[in-house]
Amino acid sequence: MAASVAPASSSGWDFTCDFEIDYGSEERASIVYKTLAVDKELQPDKVKREMSVSGGKLVVHFEAVEARFLRASFSAFVDLTVLVTKLVEEYGISKEGEGSI
Repeated sequence: MAASVAPASSSGWDFTCDFEIDYGSEERASIVYKTLAVDKELQPDKVKREMSVSGGKLVVHFEAVEARFLRASFSAFVDLTVLVTKLVEEYGISKEGEGSI
């Protein structure tokens, strides 16, 4: 799991954070992605979140107008990610390639 925070450009979205989790499998990363993708940002005018799956990793990019919005969104996202990851680890993936969750 890796995260980095940096000031953004002068586009009004002054704070950014990149977050990456290596699930070791494209399938596991996709399950987590699909589960988290339905949860939209509560304040899309203040925080943007872009997610993708690449090489078995969940890659997330946040942008926010203020550091406090970035922190709140990132923290809530990490909490949900931990929960979903625990479920995927506990229930796993069936042999047919379909999630057994």
